[in-house]
Amino acid sequence: MTNKISRTSNQRGFTMIETMIAIAIMSIGILTLVAAFATAVNATQNAQENLIARQKTLEAMESIYTARNAQQITFAQIANYPTGIFSAGSTQLLCAGPDGLVGTTDDINCPASGPCATGPECVVLPGPDGILGTSDDVGMSLANFSRQIQIGNVLNPDGTVNTTLKQITVTVSYAKGGSTVPQSYSVNALISSFH
Repeated sequence: MTNKISRTSNQRGFTMIETMIAIAIMSIGILTLVAAFATAVNATQNAQENLIARQKTLEAMESIYTARNAQQITFAQIANYPTGIFSAGSTQLLCAGPDGLVGTTDDINCPASGPCATGPECVVLPGPDGILGTSDDVGMSLANFSRQIQIGNVLNPDGTVNTTLKQITVTVSYAKGGSTVPQSYSVNALISSFH
């Protein structure tokens, strides 16, 4: 006679539904991580262009203030063409002309220098060795960038034009790769006739 010992266990396995729910929750978590990673990669790819746009915007604004403070230009010249010296509308990033100011009607194509060819402004980047200032440096043309300097009047509380204050808006836009939607960076400031 054989004695069969039967043991009952309190342990149970997962049911198929529980396993499917766990897989669905994990899939949602993984997809969220993949989406966050894709967003981070996209932001990293645009970081260089965003930095250049920001720098060129602030550079143009600073040159206007410096020219006014150094009395290189008069307050009346701080206006868009035809009443002032600044170009009306969006223009390519060219080098400053004889007046030394960017965004004016006398801007010129930049001369060839180092790895940069003649034409719009160019940024020199480190080459394969990763060191800036060596013979393998490469030039990045800013032909896909444009700048617009808008200069407008400021109104007094009574609705009259304030003759000692102007509003300046500098916007630098660029198109990235095959994108049809341009990215832009803008800076607004007020400038007075007093320095």
